[in-house]
Amino acid sequence: MDLKLCIAFIQTSLFWHEPEKNRALFSKKIRTLTKGVDLIVLPEMFTTGFTMTPDAIDKNQGLKTLQWMKFEAHTTNAAVAGSIPFYENGQYTNRLFFVEPNGNYQSYDKRHTFTLAGEHLTYASGKEQLIVEYKGFRICPLICYDLRFPVWSRNTANYDLLLYVANWPKPRISAWDTLLKARAIENMAYCIGVNRIGKDHNHNEYCGHSACYDALGNQLVFSTKGEVLSVIIHKDHLTETRTKLRFLEDRDAFTLQ
Repeated sequence: MDLKLCIAFIQTSLFWHEPEKNRALFSKKIRTLTKGVDLIVLPEMFTTGFTMTPDAIDKNQGLKTLQWMKFEAHTTNAAVAGSIPFYENGQYTNRLFFVEPNGNYQSYDKRHTFTLAGEHLTYASGKEQLIVEYKGFRICPLICYDLRFPVWSRNTANYDLLLYVANWPKPRISAWDTLLKARAIENMAYCIGVNRIGKDHNHNEYCGHSACYDALGNQLVFSTKGEVLSVIIHKDHLTETRTKLRFLEDRDAFTLQ
């Protein structure tokens, strides 16, 4: 039996520093989904925009958003994933939550904070990779700038899907397109990138280019519009590709310091 995973990802503009408005926006878009979706993916910092001043927002908004994600996951019977500024133990992290319909959740803190924007001065860097096992698929969720660092995403854990959420700006969008495809090919895995559109408070412009690539680098979905995208990934297709082309057996081993 071929295992399938139906994934919806939402590409939209965001309200700056307005978590309640953004949650309402995403709730409205999630209501348009048809039945059968297994996973809903939202962009990086989907409640605020890519902010370096999270302390200007109520610190409890992180927990409120986590509760909202639990509600949406339960209501839609689909997992919900996306990152937000999260305050805990006296510090902020750019934290991705992967919330399942039963309320269970796991989290990943962005390892590569974006020094060009001073993210490293505001958010603590994550130290551990996350592999989520969900409906027969192994998923590795990462965040935006992580895309530039292939060693961190190297498929030594035999994941099936590499998932990036992002606020990746228009001037460097060609790098986004190229690196998403490269990560799929080199890791022999599906690779999905979910970006936003519109302009933020700092006049950064975003043009989407959310996409999905298969293990051979074939583009399955792509868009520059504000819309809800969907794709179905197949475990059998991935297994057949890896069996025929056994490139992962020759991968190098790395030890991260």
